[in-house]
Amino acid sequence: MTRLLNILFAATLALSSTACQATMPSAETESAGNWAPEGKGIASSADPRATAAGQEILRKGGSAADAAMAMMLALTVVEPQSSGIGGGGFLLYHEAESGTLSTIDGRETAPMSASETLFVDGEGKPLPFREAFQGGHSVGVPGNIRLMAMTHDKWGKLPWADLFAPAIRLAEGYEVNDVLAERLARLAPLWERFPDARALYWQDGAPKRAGDRIVNPDLAALLRTVAAEGPDAFYIGTAGQAIVDAVNTTSVNPANMTMADLAAYRVRERDPVCVPYRQYRICGMGPPSSGATTVLQILGMLERFDMGAMGKDDVRSWHLIGEAMQLAYADRQKYLGDNDFVHVPVQGLLDRSYVASRSALISIDRARPDYPAGSPPDAAPRTMAPSSEVPGTTHFVAVDGAGNVASMTSTIEGPFGSQLIANGFFLNNELTDFTFAPEQDGMPVANRVQPGKRPLSSMSPTIVYDAKGRPVLAIGSAGGKRIIMHVTKALIGVLDFGLSVEEAIALPNIYFGGGQLLVEQGSWLETRQAELAAFGQPVATADLPSKLNGAQAVKQGWLGGADPRSPGVALAE
Repeated sequence: MTRLLNILFAATLALSSTACQATMPSAETESAGNWAPEGKGIASSADPRATAAGQEILRKGGSAADAAMAMMLALTVVEPQSSGIGGGGFLLYHEAESGTLSTIDGRETAPMSASETLFVDGEGKPLPFREAFQGGHSVGVPGNIRLMAMTHDKWGKLPWADLFAPAIRLAEGYEVNDVLAERLARLAPLWERFPDARALYWQDGAPKRAGDRIVNPDLAALLRTVAAEGPDAFYIGTAGQAIVDAVNTTSVNPANMTMADLAAYRVRERDPVCVPYRQYRICGMGPPSSGATTVLQILGMLERFDMGAMGKDDVRSWHLIGEAMQLAYADRQKYLGDNDFVHVPVQGLLDRSYVASRSALISIDRARPDYPAGSPPDAAPRTMAPSSEVPGTTHFVAVDGAGNVASMTSTIEGPFGSQLIANGFFLNNELTDFTFAPEQDGMPVANRVQPGKRPLSSMSPTIVYDAKGRPVLAIGSAGGKRIIMHVTKALIGVLDFGLSVEEAIALPNIYFGGGQLLVEQGSWLETRQAELAAFGQPVATADLPSKLNGAQAVKQGWLGGADPRSPGVALAE
């Protein structure tokens, strides 16, 4: 279905490219390290040490795929609160020689023992999130090592073992940074029942602080084993048994994951979801990600407005973004799930006539009183159902000198995932991304728990192409359900407002909740709060952190960008 969608939209690309006035900016910079001249690569991640791992692999002659996988492994070590081999991810990969775009779904799966009532109490009521996310019953079968194996098999240039070297060195000793220290302090009250986490990340009876050193010999040993023996060594034998034991023998919500669950895990190659936007073609990840469908719906609703002429400083731009956002999220909440288990009307959600009908609900000078879901073509009757996805995750981008581009979002869900450790890494709590209540209004929920199913995600790795089919922007973010809006904001910043990727990433974040439009606390948009509220919807400020990372094609090379809200950096080869 998504392949047909690509064909249909590709046929309209030439028409859309001549109808828009926006142009790709010729951003240039002399910033140290984040600009790569033609023929050289660039890496960007949310931690300088992980970015350096990607840079190292590029300098060794590795491909963008090699660099991305090295960053994924390094982030397992230095950003344990957010991502790693105990979780899963989504990868977009542009292959320069063939000009093709591929996507790999490494999302975690529910063990075969999981039931629709996994997160409901004895009275059939959904559990509070705090009771649901910790311990064994929230752990999905990890996918990132299988994703890495397929990525390396298809596009790797360096030997498999070479990609592990930077992460192994880090596991032998690294310093706690401010971000990790803050997360450790915040989670401290919850770790009384998790002795393995305390043993590794506490000292003298308290969480380690910034500047303290962490040595993770178990993780270093596992990485050496998988480097030497290949991906099967992660899923079978003693390493796999350690995962199963951590899930099944914990005193906190023990579950029943089996070695058969690990052995059966497979990543999936899926068709990218691509739609023309002005003179560009924007591509993302299909279900079980809701990223591409929701991002592209928002942009499609905005396309009839001259966002470039209004620019970033006009509050009407942000009002329109807010209106399109809330309409698209309503569709997300009703129709998205794992397409292998429930029919997701991807083509209908992005149908140009349908998106135009949704756009017609938006007024440039007033806010709507409500934001209902629509009825896209080919959609089955469905009920609205919330999910419990929380802020977390990480994103990284790599471009090599040959023009191959990797854009990957990786996650273990909430801070430190399930809080369970196996082989020195945290296991995810991705199963809490399922909707806890299996039914609503007497109808089955699309994102309910089912054995072997992949939970709905907001991860939104994105690659943008120009009218000649050349990749010009790769971007993604962390942030739970807000990921979609962080990415959308940055896309509008580059493609409509004419900003560099760095400037677009730094734009204020925007979201919604409790019937209010939410703008980033401390941003310049906060000073325009009253003007935004004049459109008719209450506006409040909120802490809306993000971790965007990206790379943009500029004159004679690539410009890397990293979120100023994070310690992340971009580094040239």
